[in-house]
Amino acid sequence: MDWNRYRFRSLWALPAPPATVYAALEDTEGYPRWWRQVREVTRLDDTTGVIRIRSLLPYDMTFTAREARRDPQAGVLEIAMSGDIEGWARWTVTPLGTGTLARYDQAVDVRKPSLRRLAVPCRPVFRANHRLMMRAGARGLARHLEAV
Repeated sequence: MDWNRYRFRSLWALPAPPATVYAALEDTEGYPRWWRQVREVTRLDDTTGVIRIRSLLPYDMTFTAREARRDPQAGVLEIAMSGDIEGWARWTVTPLGTGTLARYDQAVDVRKPSLRRLAVPCRPVFRANHRLMMRAGARGLARHLEAV
């Protein structure tokens, strides 16, 4: 087992139509307004940006996100990531009753040296940290969508 490799899946039930949710998720520069763990998004060009995140644990992770797929008809947004984490992340947005299900899938390898050294003893803590970040993101986006 590679202790620095992670796969995540989060499901967010949101109180807005799929097109509205997709538009909010597509606006990565707006994430810091509703997702407090996304500390900074700096656009480099039309398809690339640098993102800095920090959840409960006292470390930042910075990575370059490059658009890999943008398909509004299929409700898919996917990025390739490089930097402190390398891999990919994908949002898939589908109808759910009168709202939307936003499914987040991610497969990454941790590259940040300090976190790699702590991979074995801290893996459960890192996974819990990610769950907390995703839960806060779901709540933040739901509030943001209700305000829009």
